Amino acid sequence: AARHAHTIAITGARDHRYLTVTIDDDGPGIPMAMREEVFKPFLRLDDARNQDEGGTGLGLAIARDIARSHGGDITLGDSPMGGLRAIVRVPV
Repeated sequence: AARHAHTIAITGARDHRYLTVTIDDDGPGIPMAMREEVFKPFLRLDDARNQDEGGTGLGLAIARDIARSHGGDITLGDSPMGGLRAIVRVPV
């Protein structure tokens, strides 16, 4: 989010089973058709292929693997701020 947006909002909530962290931003977002694809290792969207931007396309793949290894998940959706919403959910 910090790389692609001007404004970011991070919230957390805990219930008896899960910790849920929601990250919203006002960036360009990720097209709906690509939201599962971006979790594949080494996948970088066209705008991110600029060498000046850096990155290897591993961040989301690693983050989801970690969340799932703990019994949670990461999902992507539309943010009310106009960009992307990432939801990280792990059991407590």
